[in-house]
Amino acid sequence: MALVIGAEVRHSPLDIASIFLVIILLAMCFSSFSMCLASFFKTHERMMGIGQMITMPLFFANNAIYPISMVPPWLQSVSTINPQSYVVDALRAFLLRGDYTNLPKDMAVLFLFTVVLVTLASASINRLLE
Repeated sequence: MALVIGAEVRHSPLDIASIFLVIILLAMCFSSFSMCLASFFKTHERMMGIGQMITMPLFFANNAIYPISMVPPWLQSVSTINPQSYVVDALRAFLLRGDYTNLPKDMAVLFLFTVVLVTLASASINRLLE
């Protein structure tokens, strides 16, 4: 789609490998988050409802659709603790801009969220198994 609309997409092997790393970290982060939720909500239906109630606002509280500078201040605050904001910023750096100035912060925040959520998910699943 990017090629159809004329966007210049970066195709370097290092950028492509880095994109996979970001996507894997994001998948680990949110699957761990889902496991944490599942350990507290005993039914599938309740888990799906709560999961959607949390993930949909997170999608709209990041910089994927519109710049954070254009949203109200309270939503800007939410965006700073939303891991998806850092994922979008990192993917834009790898795919479009090639400007890696924010990349250390983006990767550090995403890695930190992933480590915390994997740890919480492991503890919550262990609690269920005992």
